[in-house]
Order: sequence, then structure tokens, then C-alpha cells
Amino acid sequence: MDYELLGRQVSELVAGEPSHLANAANFAAFVFHEIPDISWAGFYYPDESGDLVLGPFQGNPACTRLPKGRGVCGAAFSTRETVVVDDVSAYTDHIVCDVAARSEIVVPLLVDNFAYGVFDVDSASVARFASTDRHGIERLVRAFCSSVRPLSVPQSS
Repeated sequence: MDYELLGRQVSELVAGEPSHLANAANFAAFVFHEIPDISWAGFYYPDESGDLVLGPFQGNPACTRLPKGRGVCGAAFSTRETVVVDDVSAYTDHIVCDVAARSEIVVPLLVDNFAYGVFDVDSASVARFASTDRHGIERLVRAFCSSVRPLSVPQSS
């Protein structure tokens, strides 16, 4: 994968559009279609209670709400660090939204080190996300975050 090229494409995709919602929808579709062996790609955003609520995505229907601090998404959001899981069946706190998902990467959406959501990518293949994919997907999320305004004031739990 040429993540440098994809990063430039993401920057162009969201440039000049002020709607976070529209940009998030296009970003999820872009990742879903451009990165091979992906079964789901999308966003979760915190609500007032701290639960993570489903945002724009591509793939099969997903869990609408993830309890605060739970699962792979909750871990990435609360630590503000990317979490890569090679085999979700071995991850103690994994929340099953799609039984076909075997591996997952979740990257927090950060503005000035405040998390305002996460970007979640699943694959039906075990150990799909190598270190090059981790760094590449983090690069794409940084390009997305640097080009768009969060839905609300950044918050972390």
C-alpha cells in the first residue's frame, strides 16, 4: 500500500468541506474501498455519558453503542493510543459486532492530544494489520483530523 499517496488523497478529499459528517462519511468509504481485505471501517464518537456511539461507516450493520471504556474502541479512546488486535477472539474485552471480524485496528481521533472519537477498521483475516498498516492508517487518520473540525469540543474520558 502506498499510504503516502493515500494520505494526500485524503487531504484532497476533505479539503474545503466544513461538514465533519460529510468528511467522515467520505473518509470511511475511501478507506473501505482503497485498503484491501477490510470488512468494516467507521467512526465512533462519545456522547454525554461517555459511551461511544456509531458514526459514519462502511460495511455490515454495527453495534450502535459501546459502553464507556469497553472493547477495543474504548481502550483506544481512553488511552488516546492506537490499538491493534491480531485475533479478536483472544482479546478479553472484545465486543462482538460482526462475527466475521477476526482482526481490528482502532485509531483515536486527536486534536491537541484530546480524543474526540475513534476510527475503527476490521478485517475477516487474522493478523491483517502489520506495522506498516498501523503507521499508514494512523497517517490517514492524522490527515483526516488535520483537515476537519470535530463535531464538538474535543473531549477525553
